[in-house]
Amino acid sequence: MVSVRDADQIIRRAATTVAARLPQPLKDPVRRLVLSAVPILQCAIAAGLAWWVAKELVGNPEPFFAPIAAVVSLGLTLATRVRRVFELLAGVVVGIGVGDLLVMWIGTGPWQIALVVAMAMAVAVFVDGGPIITMQAATSGVLVATLLPPEDGLGFSRMADALVGGAVGILVVALVPTHPVRRARRDAGALLWVARDVLRQAAEGLEQSDAAVLEKALREARATQPGIDQLRGDLKAGRDISRLAPIYWGARERHRRIAETADPIDAALRNIRVLTRRALTLVKDGEKLNPKVVALVRDLGEATAVVRRMVIADPGQPPDEAEAARRLRTVARQARHEIVAGGGLSSGVVLAQARSVIVDLFQVCGMSRISALATLPPTVPHPAVEPDSEWDPDHKD
Repeated sequence: MVSVRDADQIIRRAATTVAARLPQPLKDPVRRLVLSAVPILQCAIAAGLAWWVAKELVGNPEPFFAPIAAVVSLGLTLATRVRRVFELLAGVVVGIGVGDLLVMWIGTGPWQIALVVAMAMAVAVFVDGGPIITMQAATSGVLVATLLPPEDGLGFSRMADALVGGAVGILVVALVPTHPVRRARRDAGALLWVARDVLRQAAEGLEQSDAAVLEKALREARATQPGIDQLRGDLKAGRDISRLAPIYWGARERHRRIAETADPIDAALRNIRVLTRRALTLVKDGEKLNPKVVALVRDLGEATAVVRRMVIADPGQPPDEAEAARRLRTVARQARHEIVAGGGLSSGVVLAQARSVIVDLFQVCGMSRISALATLPPTVPHPAVEPDSEWDPDHKD
């Protein structure tokens, strides 16, 4: 019997093969559709199941809110923590409950809608105070007061429908989950691709003394923060899925491992940003530069590409952490103080930041920071800057 996990992998592989043969304008839409296949399936199953449960088991002849609550809760589950789902459901229940109670007594109209929204938001703020529950309470209250005014005997049944829909949504997440690791792994791979590309451009700009190339690389490096935020968000969602979905309980260790790469990837990108900015300053100032510094930056970019392939590789597929670390050790041996001896301030900063990036990438490979530092050749501290992944003079950008 084919499991949900196997079916997901089969669909993705088949779709990838098909997408490769499509014209370029169709590749991205097909890729988006493939990535959304499981969420779409989740919403479809949850909507139908919530309607059936609310109508056949609970006994509501028109359980309108049950499929709505199921779909909305699933939509939130895809990107945020499970706690947010309960916040949203609480908002739906509060909004429907307050709306039903008030509309039954005061009817509908402009001032009635205003009162329903005010009361629903006030109750939500009193209960929790979070933005999700508050806004959902308001929108649910508006829906009750305008499109679906309560009928006799149906007031509290709508709150029951919302609870049924939310429960079904959570059940579907547990039984038909998205992969808890794949999205975060893809995010990490995309960030490391940018890191590799920026380092290659930095090496090119230094070699050719081309400020335009370095400015382009710096813009790319500065645009990575949304990707970091996406990685952290998908890691949180993956953690919840790995706890909730039985078929992915075995993925908790893989999730833990990819989660441990988030901080060093973030630090590496910050250090690459500083490296690129100082490389641009070096070129603009016409500072003397040893060609070995250019070689170091270029080889670091190639090593970053290997680390990226390690991160996105399926379990058991090459390259593994040991192979990526071996490539980094080769680069680390080049990061000697001698290659900036006689150079200026900026060349020293470029070396210092390259050494910091190497340490960060070693940590992506699973090495401790102390062990990573031990792989670097001894160096005389340059007066320009002391390497520190936590310090980012370019943070305002």
